[in-house]
Amino acid sequence: MKIPLQFFTFAAPSRFYQLAGHLIPWFYASAILFAGAGLYIGFFVAPTDATQGQAYRIIFIHVPAAWMSMVLYLVMAGWAAVGWALNARLASMVARALAPTGAMFTFLALWTGAFWGKPTWGAWWVWDARLTSELILLFLYLGYIALVESIDDTRRADHAGALLALIGAINVPIIYFSVRWWNTLHQGATISMTAAPKMASTMLTAMLLMTIAFWAYAFAVVFTRTRAIILEREKNAQWVQALTNKPTQGTR
Repeated sequence: MKIPLQFFTFAAPSRFYQLAGHLIPWFYASAILFAGAGLYIGFFVAPTDATQGQAYRIIFIHVPAAWMSMVLYLVMAGWAAVGWALNARLASMVARALAPTGAMFTFLALWTGAFWGKPTWGAWWVWDARLTSELILLFLYLGYIALVESIDDTRRADHAGALLALIGAINVPIIYFSVRWWNTLHQGATISMTAAPKMASTMLTAMLLMTIAFWAYAFAVVFTRTRAIILEREKNAQWVQALTNKPTQGTR
């Protein structure tokens, strides 16, 4: 019984609230540090691309943002499913906290993609398979947020959101494999687990540093938002009353 006890130690909202409070400053500091290093290397150290010139440098923001948009959706759907299947309150709270951050990264990927596409393709937007499926991902994020916020009953809202998130998860592999399945203007994967990188080492370093920075930022803001949701949902709990220096209901 020792391993399950350790595994679920921070499953209680009160314990997670305390843990997240200690970790948030470290994640924010890491995000600033890695973003500064990644942007410096990407915009001032990495060589100019022979084909795209200086315009390619937008990929140091665009590519990590696109990665985060897809991964965070799967993480959101996973936590929403856990909350639905196991009636785990904290899992549903984390899923809700993930949605705005995932939507932000999706918008950032689309926005920076437009800036990259104008000098590369000659157009801000084309109905390319990858761009269209990424836009659908943004709508899925916004739909999840709208759905869970429109239902007053928290439990029903979490269950409805989990169903939408799980159905929408099928769009993520469509985004990833779209450049293989269809003829698209969007270039293929630059970094692959099964092949050597197709870019200079300094470019790869900048890309990885920005990815770490985005991950650290995601942890920081999601943990911050989760703490706010915990306080809202657990406002009548004794530990929250003690935290806010308010007397427990029914006491004098």
